[in-house]
Amino acid sequence: MDDAELLRYSRHILLPQIDIEGQQRLRDARVLVVGLGGLGSPAAMYLASSGVGTLLLADPDHVELSNLQRQPLHQESRIGWSKARSAAAAIAALNTGVAVEPIELRLDAATLPAVLERVDLALDCSDNYATRYALNAACIGACKPLVSGAALGWEGQLSVFDPARAGPCYACLYPVQDAREERACAVNGVAAPVVGTIGMLQALEALKLITGAGEPLIGELLVFDGLGTEFHRLRIPRRADCPACS
Repeated sequence: MDDAELLRYSRHILLPQIDIEGQQRLRDARVLVVGLGGLGSPAAMYLASSGVGTLLLADPDHVELSNLQRQPLHQESRIGWSKARSAAAAIAALNTGVAVEPIELRLDAATLPAVLERVDLALDCSDNYATRYALNAACIGACKPLVSGAALGWEGQLSVFDPARAGPCYACLYPVQDAREERACAVNGVAAPVVGTIGMLQALEALKLITGAGEPLIGELLVFDGLGTEFHRLRIPRRADCPACS
């Protein structure tokens, strides 16, 4: 790192759990963010501001006016842009030291393996079960950590699934056959700061995985109640009959 980078990330470097070595790991890291809406916006922004060297930003959708209530990565001037391209522009303005690759398509079982080969970990900031299950299965196949977040109404959830540490996977938590009916914020609503809270925590878990600081939420589900401003931690058992990871 040069002098400008040492100054820029000095508050990280002062933390003994990160230091210069950890910041260099962040600089060398490559992270995939799937979904650039309410969760992906704060997650991508904090990954970029923290100095993660390369971000692959995937989303097939386009920016709409109704997105701006909870998606600060986008702006009124970019309504109609693809979210991936809008996110890339925002990250470039935030930190020119971060390499950004927009992916303007919906990643699925066929396309995810090749993308995951190029990254160290993935963040699931998507809004549909099909993408979540496909990303979970692909991360298991690639043996890459997955930081999963979700939010709806006044509640958010967060967990980390890491095949290398033999923990449970997303399908252990939500079996495919038991998956609840799709619930979208377009129908049910969502409080903007709740989504922001979970997205920022996804970035935090990613930083911990990259630097080795602290203990990631492997085998646990963190549930946030926005109305009561309460956090609850629940253990997630690994299912012996899980079709994805058993």
